[in-house]
Amino acid sequence: MKVKTLILGAGAAGLMAAAHAGPDTLLVDHAKSPGEKIRISGGGRCNFTNMYCGFENYLGGNPHFHKSALTRYTQWDFVELVGKHGIEWHEKTLGQLFCDGKATQIVAMLVAELEAAGAQMWLKTSIKEVRHDGNRFQVTLERDGKDISVTCTNLIVATGGKSIPKMGATGLAYDIARQFGHAVTETRPALVPFTFDKGRFAEISGVSAPVRLTCHDTTFDEAMLFTHRGLSGPAVLQISSYWRDGDAISVNLLPELDLSAVLKDKRKSEGRKALKTEMAKHLPARLIDHLSETVTFTGNLGDLSDTRIADLVQTLENWVLKPTGTEGYRTAEVTLGGVDTDGLNSKTMMSKTVPGLYFIGEAVDVTGWLGGFNFQWAWSSAVAAGQAATAEPV
Repeated sequence: MKVKTLILGAGAAGLMAAAHAGPDTLLVDHAKSPGEKIRISGGGRCNFTNMYCGFENYLGGNPHFHKSALTRYTQWDFVELVGKHGIEWHEKTLGQLFCDGKATQIVAMLVAELEAAGAQMWLKTSIKEVRHDGNRFQVTLERDGKDISVTCTNLIVATGGKSIPKMGATGLAYDIARQFGHAVTETRPALVPFTFDKGRFAEISGVSAPVRLTCHDTTFDEAMLFTHRGLSGPAVLQISSYWRDGDAISVNLLPELDLSAVLKDKRKSEGRKALKTEMAKHLPARLIDHLSETVTFTGNLGDLSDTRIADLVQTLENWVLKPTGTEGYRTAEVTLGGVDTDGLNSKTMMSKTVPGLYFIGEAVDVTGWLGGFNFQWAWSSAVAAGQAATAEPV
């Protein structure tokens, strides 16, 4: 069988690429259904992009690589596509855009675009071997128990990273990259909860609070959730991309409050009130009880000295914690690192050394923040590759 473009992986990037790569395109995936990570994302409503998507919202070895694709296909281009298909959406927080209905609407939209473009999609299809004969790619697929040889001019690798292996995630993209002489940067789980030894926060599991979380001079102001295993919530997932084994994190439990000024004022006006009663206005009661193991909340406001207030503020605004690890790829939303962008053309996503070979989406060393940024990278990088493949001669 011969096609102009073969796309490996029917996730977000692969589906989008198929909709832009022209009619002589075949998209394959081992799964029973396309877009499985889309389906489970955003609590089943898919946080498909972010209104405030900017270049600064991405990590990677080359801080400029992602700019070209994101500039040429923006969040507003995808919002327009969503509107074209009559999908209702809303902003949740911090520019995060979600479907009013189900995430499967986004999958259906992408499949419809793929079909309208004249591309084919084969599911329940495994990739057995990828070769290049010096002119074209020769890919052996297994479908319905039979081996099928596909020859193609363009090969777009959209098989993602290692995150959520129960959904079939593997390091296939990295294997293909290395096979063709491309470097792969260090990979590790990102947007992932932290773990702590000995059920450190088990007694306050389920407690959540808005915090300012800092690691390596990077800070996020969002919610933090205590769990049986450790810490989760948006702030934790965000900072996990900047954390390394052995690092400590700093938690400001009162990021929007001048606690020192409040306590000094209440010391004068409500001196008989218990400190713990006042603190319960600003922090969850269960968290105060947990902190009481190391922080003294006894006594009345009128008894507080300036020194004690300063010590209390320092403790609550710089609570230093040292995670033992993360929950790993099992729950990580994305994989940090990937195919080294030094070997790719930023405008087309094509290999600089192997004509017709493209890497897109999560497989590449471009990782976005939590909040729709990784989906936007999938859409933008896919359009860049798909359009480039369409323009390539057969």
